[in-house]
Amino acid sequence: MKRIPALLMSAVLVFAGGSALAKVEPDKDYKPLAQAQAPEAAGKVEVLEFFQYGCGHCFDFEPAMKAWKAKKPKDVEFRYVPTVWDESRIPQAKIYYALEALGLVDQFHEKVYDAVHEKHLKLWDREILNKWVAQQPGIDAKKFAEAYDSFGVNNKVQRAMQMTKAYRITGTPTVAVAGKYLTGPSFAVEGGKPDYARVHQIIDELIGMEKKKSGK
Repeated sequence: MKRIPALLMSAVLVFAGGSALAKVEPDKDYKPLAQAQAPEAAGKVEVLEFFQYGCGHCFDFEPAMKAWKAKKPKDVEFRYVPTVWDESRIPQAKIYYALEALGLVDQFHEKVYDAVHEKHLKLWDREILNKWVAQQPGIDAKKFAEAYDSFGVNNKVQRAMQMTKAYRITGTPTVAVAGKYLTGPSFAVEGGKPDYARVHQIIDELIGMEKKKSGK
């Protein structure tokens, strides 16, 4: 990825968050969900990133999200959720869940972004995807194909579609906190550009709000 390295981004975020967190305001820094969604991570505050591999803003945001994940509290659970508005988005979601099924998300999540945005490969085309997978050291092409077409992956894609609707996701990347709040780069624009350090602050403040409400 030809962007700010994750370690440098982490340093930026830590520096930005070193002072007292700025208070967040509804409909400015985040959007409250009209209907709260039950988190799947019992006993933890759940943070979800709704994303698409074909989304340029998601590609740009990934180093900041990766840096935030590296220092998140242990009582916070993070998950990626592929955004599935319609059938045309299903192939992208299946790529993610096939990697997840093989335990390869950490190793290949950014590489998929790079293939799409730096090498301009349309990985949602199955033939192009198969060729790319076959060229990747560390992926068994046969096992990937089996996972991609598996019942389990298809079920997860359907769940992602349900979540996309339930969370009322209208753009990506969007970060959902505790099943109650939506935020992301579009809520933290400074000088016409997203302020990723501010996104980090907003997420942390929303987590703090949720912990305070639940007495954690």
